[in-house]
Amino acid sequence: MDNWFRSKWFIRGISLGFAILLYVFVAIEEVDTEEESPISFTTLFGGSTQTQTLPDIPLDDIRIDSEKFVVSGVPETVTVTLEGPSSAITPVVKQQNIDVFIDLTGLEEGEHQVEIQHEPVSSQLSVYIEPKTINVMIEERSSKEFEVAVDFINTDKLPQGYQIGDHELNTETVTITSSKEIIDRIAIVKVYVDVAGLKESINKREVPVNVYDSQGNELAVRVEPGTVVISAEIENPSKKVPVSVATSGELAEGYELVSMELVTKEVEVFAISEILETLDEITTEPVNLSELKQSGTIKVELALPEKVQAPDVTELEVVVELEQTKSFDDVAIEVDNLQDGYIVHFTEPSNGQLSITVTGNEQDVRELSIEDFRVFINANGLDTGRSTVPIEVEGPENVSVDVEVNEVTIELEEV
Repeated sequence: MDNWFRSKWFIRGISLGFAILLYVFVAIEEVDTEEESPISFTTLFGGSTQTQTLPDIPLDDIRIDSEKFVVSGVPETVTVTLEGPSSAITPVVKQQNIDVFIDLTGLEEGEHQVEIQHEPVSSQLSVYIEPKTINVMIEERSSKEFEVAVDFINTDKLPQGYQIGDHELNTETVTITSSKEIIDRIAIVKVYVDVAGLKESINKREVPVNVYDSQGNELAVRVEPGTVVISAEIENPSKKVPVSVATSGELAEGYELVSMELVTKEVEVFAISEILETLDEITTEPVNLSELKQSGTIKVELALPEKVQAPDVTELEVVVELEQTKSFDDVAIEVDNLQDGYIVHFTEPSNGQLSITVTGNEQDVRELSIEDFRVFINANGLDTGRSTVPIEVEGPENVSVDVEVNEVTIELEEV
């Protein structure tokens, strides 16, 4: 062995072997890059083979005269499996640079079974596509113009009192392209506009165009333009309506309602137009008359109909004027202008007392007492003996007084 290493021919042979090996390695790498040879360094020296599956590879390359034909039955994606050395698989997987296509060039109308193909990848890789073949339908291309309808959805979720007003599309029609058979099936072309919770108008919102047949099935067709721009008014209609005061119950005994007037006689209410058209008046919540004991100002809330709002009004002021009747019993009758040496005996009423009834604004009557009135007769010029004399009353000017009797009978006696 030592003699071999001392031999210059042995050393030269070893060097030549390494040079050839290096040359082969470099040549194989260059050929692999140019994808001209199935030979690789890994294969040459027994490298392992791996597989990698790539789902959802787009199949959007359909080679056909698209001005004349349309194609149906083409899946959106396919599954591609790669087999080969990892050094070749890894860059393909990372870059996802696998282009798959179907070539329908030269085929006529009708149903055809075609193979899904792929553009060349590394020569070191085997490529398997699933599905391998598909059935497609080639049909004559047809185009037609359709009007676009607008469907506002979730209108029941608009804030209370809001409604949809006028709307406008940037285009009223779209052109739909597909096979003649599908074009003939088109029944509905519309856009959906979600208005849930909106209080502001829609300003140039872009929405997609949807196409359906008469059964409500969505159709896969080409729409130009595929979206439209819509503007729509979101309204909160209002109007001013008069307000009346509602009452319940009855006033307590001794009280009478003179007037009950609102300080604010009309309010602005908000609701959808359909409701406002039928609304001519609103009322307050009922005022319980049995609880009223004084004139003055009270506050009441509005009794708003369902789905009607008055956001600027929480309660209204009502000016209440009550008339009160108060009775005073056993009021002594005084005698004015009685001459000295005479006395008066009351015959009717015999006790010289009577009752009076006072009526006036509750505020005026509220604090009155018997001391505020004087009931009397005028004895001036009366002769002795029995006389009938009218009763007179003095009291506050802003109330009226009714006396139990208008005159009394007396006996004037000299002493």
